[in-house]
Amino acid sequence: MRDGMLDNAQLLTADAPAFVLSATIGVDPTRRLVSAVLRGTAQGVFEARIDGRPVGDAVLAPGWSAYEWRLPVEHYDVLSLVRDGAHLDVLVGNGWWRGKLGFDGLALDYGDTIGFIGELELRYADGRTEYLATGPEWRAWTAQISDNSLYDGVRIDASAVSRPLAVAVGRIDRSVLVPQTKPPIERQEVIAPVAIWASPSGKTLVDFGQNLVGWTRLRVTGAAGCEVVLRHAEVLEDGELALRPLRGARATDSYVLSGGHDMFEPTFTFHGFRYVEVAGFPGDLGPDAIEAVVVHSRMTRTGFFTCSDERVNRLVENSVWGQKGNFLDVPTDCPQRDERLGWTGDIAVYAPSACFQFDCADLLHNWLLDLRAETAHSGYVPFVVPNVLKLAPREALGAHAAIFGPTAIWGDAAVWVPEALWRAYGDRHRLAAHYPGIVAHLESILPRLSETGLWDTGFQFGDWLDPTAPPERPLAAAADPAVIATACLYRSARFAATAAGELGLEQDQRRWSDLSTRTRDAFRDAYVGADGRIRSDAQAVYALAIHFGLLEPGERRLAGARLAHLVEEGNFRVATGFAGTPYVAWALTETGHTDTAYRLLLEDGLPSWLYPIGMGATTIWERWDSLLPDGRVNPGEMTSFNHYALGAVVDWLYQCVAGIRPVAPGYAQVRLEPVPGPGLDWARGTLHTPHGVVECGWRRGAGAGITVECVVPDGVEAELVLPDGGRHRLPPGAHTLSVEKEFAR
Repeated sequence: MRDGMLDNAQLLTADAPAFVLSATIGVDPTRRLVSAVLRGTAQGVFEARIDGRPVGDAVLAPGWSAYEWRLPVEHYDVLSLVRDGAHLDVLVGNGWWRGKLGFDGLALDYGDTIGFIGELELRYADGRTEYLATGPEWRAWTAQISDNSLYDGVRIDASAVSRPLAVAVGRIDRSVLVPQTKPPIERQEVIAPVAIWASPSGKTLVDFGQNLVGWTRLRVTGAAGCEVVLRHAEVLEDGELALRPLRGARATDSYVLSGGHDMFEPTFTFHGFRYVEVAGFPGDLGPDAIEAVVVHSRMTRTGFFTCSDERVNRLVENSVWGQKGNFLDVPTDCPQRDERLGWTGDIAVYAPSACFQFDCADLLHNWLLDLRAETAHSGYVPFVVPNVLKLAPREALGAHAAIFGPTAIWGDAAVWVPEALWRAYGDRHRLAAHYPGIVAHLESILPRLSETGLWDTGFQFGDWLDPTAPPERPLAAAADPAVIATACLYRSARFAATAAGELGLEQDQRRWSDLSTRTRDAFRDAYVGADGRIRSDAQAVYALAIHFGLLEPGERRLAGARLAHLVEEGNFRVATGFAGTPYVAWALTETGHTDTAYRLLLEDGLPSWLYPIGMGATTIWERWDSLLPDGRVNPGEMTSFNHYALGAVVDWLYQCVAGIRPVAPGYAQVRLEPVPGPGLDWARGTLHTPHGVVECGWRRGAGAGITVECVVPDGVEAELVLPDGGRHRLPPGAHTLSVEKEFAR
């Protein structure tokens, strides 16, 4: 570790489900203590207390990382807690290290045992420094946590008596110890039940009114040895918990009572849930006995969008809740079933939306450092980061073993996430840190291109979960996967050239610019017909070709008309999956088909963005029809009710509907260009940028006109583009301008 941190500490390991390490703090009473810092990390997760008081607000520390190359060390200022003779206790659990991670029963672990390494540094006013570092002299005890699993839950026996436990000194490569740079995982809010009732089978159910991620906090008094069991789920089916979407995850917490007043909180797990089934509670379960604790990485809310249609407002809030639930240390695909992995494709398409809604710069920066480390090891961007799948024996992967290699969108996370961060925050130092990952991704693709320059070889996810694909065949999309992949290569090469130019890498800039030009030419030659039709003639291929800039003006006009026709022909129902959904409304708007884009947004039939709203959704679903119209759960193997990818349309809501668009990185320059459309009477967006708060919105007047209202912060150059095409340079301050032109309602 840099700066000598943890140089004197030893990793203490045990093969227990959880255990406690203890030491007594000695403070020299003849000297004035001016600093007390606790540093530590775990192969697993840990919580530290001094005389029973937590050293900080973090839970599940140090989180999940590419452990083999990056094990973050936490840092706590504990001066206010330290005294001579105080007891330092560290509770250690499995976390992601020994988490039985994966899917299809892979049950992948990084190690057989869990461990902690740490030190307490005491500095005195006279310059003397003392260390209390982990070593064999530390005492170890069994914990009241008899089981802990991220997927399955926690079992706590409050009646159990702690016993001494033997621990071993484990080996650790100190070169992997790095300072913690990502925000801590913390309790964010508490939600009370909205209803408690008996199910048709007589089970006690609790509804918290919101699909969330975290755990339940239970207060209970009962006989010693009495056991209360809580099971969690996102939705109900036939009035009971719908457990099939959890697949192998038990999502169950069990508590054995002490005989006194107990308060249970399972901080070594997390669940994705709205509903809880409670069994064994002594007496009647009242609303004061149970509450939901929302847990995710610390992030400041930065973006707010509202409009005249409450369904669209709920869509945005569903996206917000999906991001909160899936930004728990790692940007994951889902937070509830036996998976919860850092799937790269999800965040690749969602990153721009994520950066509007929260300040997620630190979390995504840290994740990209893990991506870079994993890519250097595998030779291509893995499907998941951290890449726990590399731990799986090849025979355990079965048919999945043949699909590993560079892929579009999923691999493009190495480029598109840095692109989103660059545009949102403008941090050149971090762009430089991410650039090697950008290069590694592109260089992994080049040998796989065909002689035509197309990326039409190898496995591709394509337009994953296109709604026309059968539930059991998510790859069976209407869009040609080679068209999708080649379009994505163009976008990635183009931003690589931009990044190289920003970093002063002129040779690289020419290299990636040449690749983007060759790819664009190859795409147009192979896939674009003289009539403007693109191979496979699916909404997704037009959306990408238009929005990524692959077409000449005439081709673009024809492609826009064809896309609009397909949307209208499909009764304005969504016909795209992970690849096309973020860009289809963009492409319609950019080619002059704004009315069609609004009709697509406001459609509430199946499939559509608003269909889940009508079905009571409070987060974004993995499938357009995760819940069928009859209230049954989709029969597909993958049916999560908390997946943010299809919520990537909120980027279009902020930028096109509200009109807040970055011109220079970090919003040093902005273009305010709201695009009103039929079905809404007003819309407004607010964004806290690195340079101050930007606001923009519009409303219809009593007649035919539109009034635009905006706020420009000090030091920011702003251009306002009115709905009638008029342009104005705006100084800092609040502005109101009106357009007397007829706009469709």
